[in-house]
Amino acid sequence: MERKVGTVSRGIRCPIIREGDDLAKIVTDSVIEAAQSEGFELRNKDVICITESIAARAQGNYASIEAIAKDVKTKLGGDTIGVIFPILSRNRFAICLRGIAKGAKKIVLMLSYPSDEVGNELVSLDKIDEAGVNPYSDLLTLEKYRELFGENRHPFTGVDYVEYYGDLIREEGAECEIIFANDARRVLEYTKDVLCCDIHTRARTKRILKAAGANRVCGLDDILNASVDGSGFNSRFGLLGSNKSTENKIKLFPEDCTSLVFGVQKQVFERTGKNVEVMVYGDGAFKDPVGKIWELADPSVSAGHTPGLEGTPNEIKLKYLADNDFADLSGDALKAAIENRIKSKKDNLVGDMASQGTTPRRITDLIGSLCDLTSGSGDKGTPVVLVQGYFDNYTN
Repeated sequence: MERKVGTVSRGIRCPIIREGDDLAKIVTDSVIEAAQSEGFELRNKDVICITESIAARAQGNYASIEAIAKDVKTKLGGDTIGVIFPILSRNRFAICLRGIAKGAKKIVLMLSYPSDEVGNELVSLDKIDEAGVNPYSDLLTLEKYRELFGENRHPFTGVDYVEYYGDLIREEGAECEIIFANDARRVLEYTKDVLCCDIHTRARTKRILKAAGANRVCGLDDILNASVDGSGFNSRFGLLGSNKSTENKIKLFPEDCTSLVFGVQKQVFERTGKNVEVMVYGDGAFKDPVGKIWELADPSVSAGHTPGLEGTPNEIKLKYLADNDFADLSGDALKAAIENRIKSKKDNLVGDMASQGTTPRRITDLIGSLCDLTSGSGDKGTPVVLVQGYFDNYTN
């Protein structure tokens, strides 16, 4: 019988993961038990996706604010440090800021405006326009910001992040000065030692500062990129992708996940005979059209994946074929013509009109986004997602 279902995304319930757990075995057991319980079968090219949170928890990849402070002081001198372009987040940055402040005498906190890198708004563009401010060139002191815009609380969290971040810095014993600008070079008017806290634009920001005469420049990816006194670390991303664990500790983005993804792949094959793909995923790469928040606060959607997930989809647009190449066909003749075109499509459709509208995103970004939306980050209890039929097309 012809298959009537294409791609399916299933959240897989798992036990609570603790440090030292055999995660590859737990994931494999959970997926196979779910298949038995729900009456579905694993297939070749299924994708088993594991949230980065449980990968890091199993690794025990945690660090204290004291470890952050020590690394900041070592790499940036411990005197007056410019901390620029952080995102506005209690979960993502607040505890990192505690550690950074603990490693400095004074913090010059430079916030981008009217919003941070991922869309958290300090002030609306309409208010910027009304005030006659040019966010591309104008630097605002805290006093000028308050005079123009007053207190602005985040619409979702109710937090005034300007006040909140200032209080955090002072609580850790550092002096605090807050300014607002979007030109990274403006911080050099206050200090030559700078910590760049942006995520996806960090390489450019560091390059601009170094060219402008900064003394010491680091990104969050340079802090805790190696262990400090036995702390956790991430050799590639440092503090990027970290989350709050407690008021004094963070969970880092998982370190190398190669052994985990290949371990799950191997165990599934040994127990089922199926060749599956495996990835560890973080934030999805999608943007909320209402709240205007870009979800991707992690440095990468994928923290590790098997080779079969490399590349981008190579697809043709069915409705283009139906409306253009085969506009005179219908019914079984149309179905047969489209199936034949799919089977004979070129290996690379870049520039082919039949592929227009199939945006060439990376497979890991697409599947990771699907999984992040499936698993959520709350109380669903499904930190593993099984995606079936993703590599199917109309002919399967």
